[in-house]
Amino acid sequence: MDVKVLDQAIQQIALRRNELKKLDYNNPKYDDLEEELHDLEDSLHVKFGDYLEDVLQNVHDKYCPDTDVLFPIAYLAKSYILKGQDEFSVANNEGVFVEVDSIPGKDTRLVIVPNPIRVILNVGKEQQQVVWTAK
Repeated sequence: MDVKVLDQAIQQIALRRNELKKLDYNNPKYDDLEEELHDLEDSLHVKFGDYLEDVLQNVHDKYCPDTDVLFPIAYLAKSYILKGQDEFSVANNEGVFVEVDSIPGKDTRLVIVPNPIRVILNVGKEQQQVVWTAK
């Protein structure tokens, strides 16, 4: 598994999602950018889907075994926060809802973030915990 290639693929998707979010549906660039994004997502799924599904299954088994694993694309944020040139983070409201038994009564979500590739558990509005990092 070439983690650098995977990281670059996720970064490209993150940047495209950010670009798309800035555009209005009526913008002439919107459809082309949306098509590019879907192509990048399809490519990620074909090349790295099995690997990411295994990673997510392990995370689910450890933190939220009662929640079904979805396709990896679902775990990508709708938008990413860029700090500096290539440092990615996400808001606490990003990710797939999961049920974490050890944290009852809190909204908990899993989200994939690039550079380095990691899975973050968002807990409520105030906490983020890295639960997996690519090596």
